[in-house]
Amino acid sequence: MTAAEQQQRRSGFDLGKLLAERASERYDLHTRHLNHQLPRMLHTIGFDKVYERAEGAYFWDDEGQDYLDMLAGFGVMGLGRHHPVVRKALHDVLDADLADLTRFDCQPLPGLLAERLLTHAPHLDRVFFGNSGTEAVETALKFARYATRKPRVLYCAHAFHGLTTGSLSVNGEDGFRKGFDPLLPDTPIELGDLDALERELARGDVAGFVVEPIQGKGVHEAPPGFLRAAQELLHRHKALLIADEVQTGLGRTGDFFAYSHEDGVEPDLVCVAKALSGGYVPVGATLGKDWIFKKVYSSMDRVLVHSASFGSNAQAMAAGLAVLAVMEDEEVVANARRTGELLRDRLAALVDRYEMLHDVRGRGLMIGIEFGRPSSLGLRGRWTMLQAARKGLFAQMVVVPLLRRHRILTQVSGDHLEVIKLIPPLIIGEREVDRFVEAFTAVMDDAHDGGGLIWDFGRTLVKQAVAGR
Repeated sequence: MTAAEQQQRRSGFDLGKLLAERASERYDLHTRHLNHQLPRMLHTIGFDKVYERAEGAYFWDDEGQDYLDMLAGFGVMGLGRHHPVVRKALHDVLDADLADLTRFDCQPLPGLLAERLLTHAPHLDRVFFGNSGTEAVETALKFARYATRKPRVLYCAHAFHGLTTGSLSVNGEDGFRKGFDPLLPDTPIELGDLDALERELARGDVAGFVVEPIQGKGVHEAPPGFLRAAQELLHRHKALLIADEVQTGLGRTGDFFAYSHEDGVEPDLVCVAKALSGGYVPVGATLGKDWIFKKVYSSMDRVLVHSASFGSNAQAMAAGLAVLAVMEDEEVVANARRTGELLRDRLAALVDRYEMLHDVRGRGLMIGIEFGRPSSLGLRGRWTMLQAARKGLFAQMVVVPLLRRHRILTQVSGDHLEVIKLIPPLIIGEREVDRFVEAFTAVMDDAHDGGGLIWDFGRTLVKQAVAGR
């Protein structure tokens, strides 16, 4: 028995035993001690599954049934769950007994991960490591304000950049902002509106413009040429372009960064997180130009002016290095581009077949499926019933049978939106595309049948929506 095993035995802590004894209480524990609305919501829509293990793009429940994951933990599981290379890297770093987080030394792993990340953004020079996407955005907001000595940051309507106070100030969704005022004095514009951007810049107080190259809410891509033109306007007014690649980065859209789809775009600051973690250890990173970092850290007195207690920890850095190695060795970005095109084309071919399927859009493995008002009288009446109760219920009606009947996990792309967003692990292939398209086709057949089971569930959603007002 090793010294570690002897110490564990003396402590009396046995994780496996604890889970075996109390895992069945999972929903009750959440109800009593955590966000009580989460189990309530899951019970209501029938998502209260008991998942017992996961691998790659699949979960297995307590009955041994497999589920296809088309959500990837909101994009965190870019390599799927429990990738063996990432697992081994974490075992190795734990076994190395490194002198981690001394705060007064320079360990090699953060420098090595920064070096690898910057090869994918050669116009940038330095990296700050935090613990999440919202921290990466907070860092960019602070750095932009300090480097330019200007107070205001512009953002896009319907954007999502995080939920801490600074990133919430550039969140374009009122539902998240409501009740948390006062926020920072930042200003929204519409994605693609260069005239609005120029008007705001003319006021002379704009530090930067933070933008998702493809918005997560609704899966809306910046119009062709917008990012390049915005960059030129910003630099003319001595303001910074901040690319939020927390969800779109690390291969999600078929290129390493989504801004790379447009020639000549070189953001001053780039925020990444989610998939960099390998699904194990939270990590966020803000990549930026040398002069910005040197403004912020301008003297030894300011060496800790912006820091994170767990930033650059060895486990997160090891996970990040392993993720980047796997992406290169297994050609993950190319797979996301190729599989994404296949999935999008297969789904787009259904638009003319179904009245309520209006659009399929996106890049790589970030795909939005939008539903809309049908033309036939019978379906139009049912659609109107749902819309009167709450916009977004039809998309929810599709998401639920995908899970309950076909064992595929997806999500509605945002509150009050008739859009399903697909952001599966970047490792999926033709088998998963076939499974999803077949299941989606079956659900849409049922929805257009007029008296299908999907509409029985729709009436339940309507009652719940009306009761919740």
